[in-house]
Amino acid sequence: MKLHLKTSTINMLITPNIRLSRILRNTWQVDIIMLVSCTVAYLVREYLIAYHFSIPAIIPTLLGTAIAFFIGFNNNQAYDRWWEARKVWGALVNDSRSFARALLYYTGRDQLISKRMVLRHLAFLYALKAYLRGTSDETSLRYLEAGDLESIKRHTNKHNAILARQASDLQLLSEEKHIDGFRFIEINEMITRFSDSMGMSERIRNTVFPTTYSYLTKVFIWLFVVTFTLVIAETAGVYSIFLGWMIGFVFVSTQINGMSLVDPFTNNSAGVPLNQITRTIEINLLEMLGAEDIPEPVKPINGEYVL
Repeated sequence: MKLHLKTSTINMLITPNIRLSRILRNTWQVDIIMLVSCTVAYLVREYLIAYHFSIPAIIPTLLGTAIAFFIGFNNNQAYDRWWEARKVWGALVNDSRSFARALLYYTGRDQLISKRMVLRHLAFLYALKAYLRGTSDETSLRYLEAGDLESIKRHTNKHNAILARQASDLQLLSEEKHIDGFRFIEINEMITRFSDSMGMSERIRNTVFPTTYSYLTKVFIWLFVVTFTLVIAETAGVYSIFLGWMIGFVFVSTQINGMSLVDPFTNNSAGVPLNQITRTIEINLLEMLGAEDIPEPVKPINGEYVL
């Protein structure tokens, strides 16, 4: 059985270094706000309070300590979400290969149902990816038969409906004596693991990171930048504007870097590369099926990252 499938190239971090231009593109708006805040703080200190009182250095010190705790907590929690998502999709890669191998080699000579289930599994992955990223799903359609399309169109959770179709075909394989009871249990456990991975992905996507942590961190950074500029303006003069921005830039960049991981399925350079992962599974499974038209691997963007 030869499969002729038309595919399109889908083009998300593969290099250990990040260009400064990318960092500045992510922080330029905050940088402008900090520079304005530092300038205002310097002018207020120079022309209003310089001859009345001085700001104790302990204030920015305490604020800096508080910010470090907040940023550390935020980044740890954000990375945990990202790493859990990456482990879930790493497990999907392994389980997908085992699923296809079991179907193709454990079900005897009549492999029509088995090959249909392997292709339908690709539709499940693309449907799940589309849901996690909030995009429209077209790729999965070419891996679904007319009966599948008719069945799942009534469901809001299409990837879950596809798994239900998989379970139905697995039961059919058992009824037609293509697999014995032990292999039925083994393949059914794989479908159950797909459902578990689906549920974990949905939980990560639908659980909102507490906004108060991010909001308070931003407020503390702004207060720190202002008070730091007020304190060092006495000795650094007008250069306190640049120094205030520079220290603030360190905190802001660290905070933004952590927050970029909060939504690991977002279609950006920091997200889990779902395009690459699904394409890798697609290539592996199509090769196992003996397909003629195998899609190309996802190409890196600017040599920096894959989506």
